[in-house]
Parts: sequence; structure tokens; C-alpha cells
Amino acid sequence: MVLSDIVSRKFRFWSFVSMVLLVFVHGYNLNIRYLQPWTVPGETMSFSAFTEYFLANGIFRFRIPMLFIISGFLYAWHDQKPNKLRLKKRLRTLLVPYLIWSAFGIVLTYAMEVFPTGRNLVAGSHIVQIDDTRQLLHNYRWYELLGRWLLIPVPYQLWFIRVLLIYNLAYPAIRWCVTNHIAKWIFFSIALLMWLGTTGFVFIEGEGLLFFSLGVWIQKTDFAIDSPGKWFCPRYWGIAFVMLAAIKTLIAFQGDTFLGNAIFPVLTLLHKLMILSGLIACWYGLDHLVYWCMEKPWFLWLTAFSFIIYAMHAPLVAYLINPVLSMLQPITGSSLLTFALLPLSIVLLSVAIGALLRRITPGVYGLLTGERGF
Repeated sequence: MVLSDIVSRKFRFWSFVSMVLLVFVHGYNLNIRYLQPWTVPGETMSFSAFTEYFLANGIFRFRIPMLFIISGFLYAWHDQKPNKLRLKKRLRTLLVPYLIWSAFGIVLTYAMEVFPTGRNLVAGSHIVQIDDTRQLLHNYRWYELLGRWLLIPVPYQLWFIRVLLIYNLAYPAIRWCVTNHIAKWIFFSIALLMWLGTTGFVFIEGEGLLFFSLGVWIQKTDFAIDSPGKWFCPRYWGIAFVMLAAIKTLIAFQGDTFLGNAIFPVLTLLHKLMILSGLIACWYGLDHLVYWCMEKPWFLWLTAFSFIIYAMHAPLVAYLINPVLSMLQPITGSSLLTFALLPLSIVLLSVAIGALLRRITPGVYGLLTGERGF
């Protein structure tokens, strides 16, 4: 099976765009910053707050399911290669960068804690807080530091690599489940319920399992991904996508007055429907944008730095939110301005550092990126 030109371009385009959008989601700066489907903003609604929530916990949230689908599809697409060889390569392209960047996050944070300003930034971000009294890595026991390095990285975005590696190890079982006529109905029912409930088992979580497996199923069934079928008209799904994101945002700000505790399941359901509509609308409805971007040399050059953007942006973005907010505070709409400028600056910084490393020390760059971006 050979990927069509448009599908190949779309994979590369959406992989890059998803990484950039991830930085913006992690640059969300309203009062309650740990985003879940049911997160409420914790402040009154304004144009700035509405826009930020609408984007960060709405429009941009399809990106991780998109990446899991692409990952599952591509892993299944290379089935002609022995799985042992692919797993061996995965250890080099996933596990090694995971361990390196996780260690870098610990070293960076530990070094910041040596200085009062850095210590305040770390404590204020709550990223490494382990209980009510221990907010710094300096307060960790040795085995807690080991756990941070191996299982719960300070660069919190690395959870995707950890989970993806587990799904790669489990791929033969996943492939059998999604291709067996009887087992697939049971398997996808369980995966769907896990996704709807935002639950998982240990490091098997619902969102990744459902969409990685869906990517495998799409590849194995030759599902039409080049053009939409009659049920996937992107115009209608696009309207639903935007409307669901807007309704969810309004309810997140004001829904507790008439929904009470029921607001949380309502927000979760709207979130799931929004993601499905966003996946369909963006995949099938933005082909002209994909073609336009992928024909530009500068954009093609940028896509090579998807992984370095992914790996470098956190925890840096979380540590800088409060200082940038304080610096821009006198300006009207400082929250929205911070949401726009800080992630964009970090993306540009990541690209600049990546380009410099690739040029000066390509071996180090290859190690840091799992041999991506050449």
C-alpha cells in the first residue's frame, strides 16, 4: 500500500500543526490552568477569557486524538517489517528521547530552585508539587526523583511518548482486536467507554487507546481517508465543531448556576462530541490549506522541527506564564496577549535552537529528536 500524495501531506501538516497547538494549549493562563474536559475557568467571563477557553479547551483539543490516529495508522502501515525490528527502532526513537528530555526537565527545574526567583517560579507553577508541603524537587526523596524521571516527567507533555511506546509494544494484540470480526466490537466498545469516561488502567488511557486503535483499523480496512463519504461532509461537521466549542465555553463560565454539579458530565459530553466533529471537519475540510502550506518551502522547513517544539516547550511555558502576565498586566487584554505571544515565542525559540543544533551538532540533534527532522 502506497500513501497518496494528499494523505502524506496531511500527515506531515497535522503532525506539525498539532505540536504548535499543543504549546498554545499549555500556555492557557486563566485561574484554573489544569485543563480537563470538565475544567471550569474559575473567573468571570470576558472577551479575553472566553476566547482563550474557546481555543485552548475547545477548538485546539482535537490535536492529541489526531496524533494518535496518525501514529496508529503509520505503525500499521509498516507491517511488512518484522515487529521486533520496529520495536527495537522505537526504543531508539521514542524511549531514548523520552529519558533525555525527562532528565533535562529535572536538571533545569533543580537548577532554577537554587535561586529565589526560580524557586518562586517553580513553586508557583505547581508542576512538581508532590503534597501540600513539598512544592520543589529539592524536597523529593531519591525514589521520588526516580519516579519523576521514569514515569511522571517534569516535561509533562512526554506522557504521549510513554503511552505511545506502550501501544507499540501491545500492537500485535491491538491489531488482532481491531481486525477480528467479533473481538473488534467488544474492544472498541470498551475503548469508547474508557474515552467517554476519561478513564484508563495504569498507563493505558482511553483517549490514546481509542484513537491509536482507530488508526490501526483505518489502515487495515482501507477506510476512505482521501475524500469524505456521505456521512463526513466537512461543512456540517465544521459548523458543529465551532458551535459545540462555543456552547461548551458558555456553559463552562455560566452553566453552574442552572446545572450545579451536573455541569461536569455535560462539559465532558460536549467535549467528546466537539473532538469527533473537529477531527472530521479538519481532516476532510482543510485540504486547500494543507496544499497551500505544504507547497511553501518555508513551511516545509518548519515541519522538520515538530519534535523539538514538542520536547522543548514544557515546562518552560508553565514557568514563564506568571512573569509574562505580570509584565503585560498594564495592557488591556494582557491575559489573551500572553496566551498569544508566549507560546509563539517559545515555538520560535524551539525552532531556532533546533536549527542551530541540527547544523552544528547533527548527532546530538538526532539523539534528542529520535532521528527526526533531517
